Amino acid sequence: MQVENFLERSAARFPGKTAIVCGERRLTYRQVDEESTRVAGLLKEQGLQRGDRVAIYLDNSIEAVVAIFAVLKTDGVFMLVNPTVKAEKLGFLLNDSRASTLVCHRDRPNRLGSVWNETPHLRTVLTVGGDAADVPGKRAVAFDARPGQRWSRARSGIDIDLAALIYTSGSTGQPKGVMLTHLNIVSAATSITTYLENTNDDVILNVLPLSFDYGLYQVLMAFKIGATVIVERSFAFPHAVLETLIRERATGFPIVPTISALLLQMDLSRYDLSALRYVTNTGAALPTQHILELRKALPHVALYSMYGLTECKRVTYLPPSQLDRRPDSVGRGMPNEEVYIVDDHDRRLASGIGELVIRGSNVMKGYWERPEETERVLRPGPLPGERVLYSGDIFRMDDEGYLYFVGRKDDIIKTRGEKVSPKEVEDVIYKLPAIAEAAVVGVTDPILGQVVKAVVTLKPGVSITSLDVRRHCVSHLEDFMVPKIVEIRDVMPKTGTGKIDKSGLKAPTAA
Repeated sequence: MQVENFLERSAARFPGKTAIVCGERRLTYRQVDEESTRVAGLLKEQGLQRGDRVAIYLDNSIEAVVAIFAVLKTDGVFMLVNPTVKAEKLGFLLNDSRASTLVCHRDRPNRLGSVWNETPHLRTVLTVGGDAADVPGKRAVAFDARPGQRWSRARSGIDIDLAALIYTSGSTGQPKGVMLTHLNIVSAATSITTYLENTNDDVILNVLPLSFDYGLYQVLMAFKIGATVIVERSFAFPHAVLETLIRERATGFPIVPTISALLLQMDLSRYDLSALRYVTNTGAALPTQHILELRKALPHVALYSMYGLTECKRVTYLPPSQLDRRPDSVGRGMPNEEVYIVDDHDRRLASGIGELVIRGSNVMKGYWERPEETERVLRPGPLPGERVLYSGDIFRMDDEGYLYFVGRKDDIIKTRGEKVSPKEVEDVIYKLPAIAEAAVVGVTDPILGQVVKAVVTLKPGVSITSLDVRRHCVSHLEDFMVPKIVEIRDVMPKTGTGKIDKSGLKAPTAA
């Protein structure tokens, strides 16, 4: 099975059903199928070949979704680029992937300056929003144009072919392209929709960028099961998003911790969320305090705490029935996957603390043209001839096999000869009612090696001092875990996917 079959099969089963909602616009499955076939014809007319990369540089929109499936129908490889990416990084992504085609809004070419002269592999630009834009040195085609002749697909791809390149955030250097095959995506989507118990009656509200795999999969999973997906551009206006959720009778709502922090500053009892069946979280561990407060505010909603990596999409989930018993766990491996932990000597552990390893058909093919980095994370597995994914994340596993995130290998703070888990300190800080967001990092110290630094933001209308935070930590943590530095900021730096950007927290803010 290939990913475009998600759309084609749902169009055959539910042709008149609403597939996607974006603002005032609605398209049925038949319309999305027809539109993606039309755009696929345009791509083929411009010479797109099997395996060619197409960069989709658009806001969350119907056009972005149509473009994804159009690329897949041509046996191409889609690559979503966050619309906030600036010219220099866009040029890097286009050159690194050697993309032959770019899909963007027609107002973008004038803003991208020298990108056009520095991307020799880029041949074609499809522009959304009217007539074709003037793009120096490239063929420009209007996204809404009709191909010169009717195109019908001659199927040649198979499930081990690449379907997508998803670039990592690049927090440890230049972004890396995660190569995902059709089999990877189909396997992950099947496992996730199985444990979420999704059906074609679901209505999924997505505010996450499609360039973030968590946001992308909301569309892919909805199309797989014939559900409806609502595509919003962001969660910048929470009240408006919740009004949409109510109006559309949404049943599923994927979030990240920054969204839960905003939700918990609102009086959710004012909103009729009775249709909401489940809320999911991944991308970063949901603070335990957020879980407890969301459970109280939304007692009828199943809350799924999950963990995943771009390199394999999803790894674990905690069944909602286990949430009250172990709210700080991210669960066990999802269906059709095996996970385990290993110690520093690569010995498998039945319980305890170690690096998480993932086996499954959802594990990526590798990093695009980075064999050394691929070898570092895809290593020989327990069975002959296989490769498994070493996550680089440290977990604690209990005797029943439930996993508890400790931290990234690189994020563990080493101070006074002891190891400190940032999440353990963050969870304690979140117990203070005044805290909206908290992040803990290690700061280099000439004597102690590192010291613990906490950065927090406060909920509106409350006051708390750095000393108050330290006193609270002294009462709940071992002395070596207590933050030596506590900084209160107005806002947290964020990545394009809405995660707290810890790389920007180690230096003090300007006075």
